[in-house]
Amino acid sequence: MLIKPPSDIASSEITPPAIWKRRREFIQASAAGLGLIATGGLLTALPGPAVGGEAIPNLKPSPLSTDEPPTSFKDVSRYNNFYEFGTEKYDPSTNAQTLRTRPWTVAVDGECESPGEIGIEDILTGFTQEERIYRLRCVEAWAMVVPWVGFPLGDLLQRFKPTSKARYVAFETLHDPEQMPGQRRAVLDWPYREGLRMDEAMHPLTILATGLYGELLPNQNGAPLRLVVPWKYGFKSIKSIVRIRFTEQEPPATWNRMQPNEYGFYANVNPEVDHPRWSQKRHRVIGEGLFAGKRETLPFNGYADQVASLYSGMDLRRFF
Repeated sequence: MLIKPPSDIASSEITPPAIWKRRREFIQASAAGLGLIATGGLLTALPGPAVGGEAIPNLKPSPLSTDEPPTSFKDVSRYNNFYEFGTEKYDPSTNAQTLRTRPWTVAVDGECESPGEIGIEDILTGFTQEERIYRLRCVEAWAMVVPWVGFPLGDLLQRFKPTSKARYVAFETLHDPEQMPGQRRAVLDWPYREGLRMDEAMHPLTILATGLYGELLPNQNGAPLRLVVPWKYGFKSIKSIVRIRFTEQEPPATWNRMQPNEYGFYANVNPEVDHPRWSQKRHRVIGEGLFAGKRETLPFNGYADQVASLYSGMDLRRFF
């Protein structure tokens, strides 16, 4: 199994959205006769412009980054799973502008000595010197390499002093159908919930993302604060978080509760465990073009060297 070693990625090495946009506009103009461009191996009509956000200053490169080239800003910001704004991949970029991300407060409670609330401005200010660009692979049936801006989740959790009873960390997304029109439909049991084991949550690869491509998160990508767990399938990376709770028992997770035979609590990338309706041995990389083939899916999404020890002795077919 080939796993690419992590390497320092300077922010100057990441293509700025403005430069990328000019290049893509030229490509799109060449394809204007069709009104279509190649994305993820499929011809797909891309609605609306990709809009950048506020730049984040004083970023540092993360030593945990992959050396793979990043997915384009346009694909990252317009090809999303975020059912709160619709079930189609392009719905979030069209509908998420109704989300108000200021003010924003995250409640932290449960098995901890110092429960409380923290505002997004305090998070951004308090962790400014710790924010880093993480170029991480993210995989579902398709894959991207995203230059996230964020900081280790464990840095925030430690502030609230979890007790010895805290074996898991539960997360909850905002529930507000006025701001999130997709919640008016019973496609999921709202609000969206997820959870991690405590050791998973404290691993340095588990980050809270506040931005991507050097800018504050777009709404459709989970603004203002989302989880990123790169060795797990994307549905574990809960968006627009408003509550974090330390628990002694395994917390509920939305897709695991909705369809437990298809979506396990752990959701570790394991190509040997097929989804009941499709194989997970191969995946498509978004942005590689119409004729690009699928790639082999690596255990733990290629992060086995860093995280496989967390699951030593576990049956990863049973605990999928």
